[in-house]
Amino acid sequence: MAPTFDDGSSLFNFVVRDGYGVKGLVDLGVSKVPERYVQPPQERIEKSSATSLEVPPIDLSKLGGPCHEQVVGEIVHAAQTLGFFQVINHGVPLELLESLKEAAYDFFGQEAEKKAVYKKGTSPSPFVKYGTSFAPEKEKALEWKDYVSMVYTNDEDANKYWPQHCKEVSLEYLRTSVDMVQKLLNVLITDLGVTLENSEIVDNLIGTKMVNMNFYPACPNPDLTVGVGRHSDMGTLTVLLQDGIGGLYVKVEDDMNSAKNGQWIAIPPISGALVINIGDTLQILSNGKYKSAEHRVRTTSDQSRVSIPIFTIPKPTQKIGPLPQVVEKDGVAHYKEMAFQDYMNNFFGNAHEGKKSLDFAKI
Repeated sequence: MAPTFDDGSSLFNFVVRDGYGVKGLVDLGVSKVPERYVQPPQERIEKSSATSLEVPPIDLSKLGGPCHEQVVGEIVHAAQTLGFFQVINHGVPLELLESLKEAAYDFFGQEAEKKAVYKKGTSPSPFVKYGTSFAPEKEKALEWKDYVSMVYTNDEDANKYWPQHCKEVSLEYLRTSVDMVQKLLNVLITDLGVTLENSEIVDNLIGTKMVNMNFYPACPNPDLTVGVGRHSDMGTLTVLLQDGIGGLYVKVEDDMNSAKNGQWIAIPPISGALVINIGDTLQILSNGKYKSAEHRVRTTSDQSRVSIPIFTIPKPTQKIGPLPQVVEKDGVAHYKEMAFQDYMNNFFGNAHEGKKSLDFAKI
């Protein structure tokens, strides 16, 4: 008979401190979600009430061709409204996408002791971390997710310290995605009226890159839990590989003059596509013209699923704030200038709570 973990501290120790994660619970055969994972009603995701995104993916192969301006318009419109869009013909080999998903399942399928090697405090590198939930010490209800995070410094360190199961495909994923990210940022920054010739803006915006592998084990009570709570990403752009199961939801902002204001929209998986979402840094730089996307992830009872994001963010010492050209046009700055490290400390210092992290940057 599987333990019930009625004692909250024993569950926390098992899942977080001992490194067994949510998968460890599932492997024990839990038949119901432990109380520590039960979300308050307002945070639960009602699958039946959500609508699906009906916008076709953006074909990036058309940039630089006869349809260039049309594609630019699609990218800019998506960044100004939902903050989420999907792209095809992105330059990342499709077979690599399949290999990434297989590598994620291989990593999380290992014994807990082998994954726990990468826990904070014991990991061979401060840039590689295995964990569970988002900020378990601060969360009232834990998220039904395990993850491994790999911050890129250089190829030598990655080959030395990243987990054997996923380092090769993760590095290739990063290498083949950077060109796409730069193209997207060139489009978005140029549309703000900023001349990019001889400019370091784009390089500064993606000075740090991180690959995560997220694992959402099958959940006995998905209606009571979340895989990831509602939040926006702190960085510049996020590239996300979904598997074929789905579970990603994005919120339509209340100021969008849309019939769907405040509603949650499902982002359906599209074979061969990558999901792009705008982060807080780009919302700050654009003085609010571009919208970082509030999103969350639902669990499923049928089968486990994975997702693999690349987070592109500024270096910690990099100053972020509204671009002067945008402030001049708008007449007022809506966000203050700060070191990205300060914004990052605030972001990781709190549990997920929608886009509240942006309040730290507002004037």
